[in-house]
Amino acid sequence: MIQDPQLAEFCDVFHKLDKHCTNKLYKAYTDDIEFRDPLHRITGITALQQYFSALYENVTECRFTFHEGQRLGDDAFLVWTMSLKHPRLAGGKRIDVEGCSRLVFADDASGRVCRHRDYFDVGELLYEHLPLLGPTIRLIKRRAGD
Repeated sequence: MIQDPQLAEFCDVFHKLDKHCTNKLYKAYTDDIEFRDPLHRITGITALQQYFSALYENVTECRFTFHEGQRLGDDAFLVWTMSLKHPRLAGGKRIDVEGCSRLVFADDASGRVCRHRDYFDVGELLYEHLPLLGPTIRLIKRRAGD
C-alpha cells in the first residue's frame, strides 16, 4: 500500500485511466510535464494527453498494478506491473511488464508531478511479441541467460 497521500492520488489517476478520460491527466501532471520512457520523450501536458490518447485508442486493455512506492521530499519511486492487451502483440493476449517510475513533484504544493521517467524492458513489452522479431529476441535472451 502506498503511504504518501499525494503519491497514492497519482496512482489513483492511473487506476482510472482509459481511452475515455485521458483528458484528466492535468490532475496528476503540471502543464510543463517532462515525461520519458524507453521509447518516448514528451514535454507538456497537451503532448502527453495526445500520447496517452493514441496509446489507449490502440489497446484493448491497459492497467497498472502498483506494488510499492516511496517518497522523500519531491522525489518518488513506484514499482509497478503494466498489463496490456494489444491486437497486434502476442496474438491479442495479455502481456505483463514490470517496471518502475521516478517521479518529481512540483514544488508548488499542487501535488502534481513535473517530471516522470519510466524504466522497463522494451523487449518484454514490444519486441518479443512481434511476429518476425519475437522468436529471435527470445532466442537471444535464452542464450544470454546460459
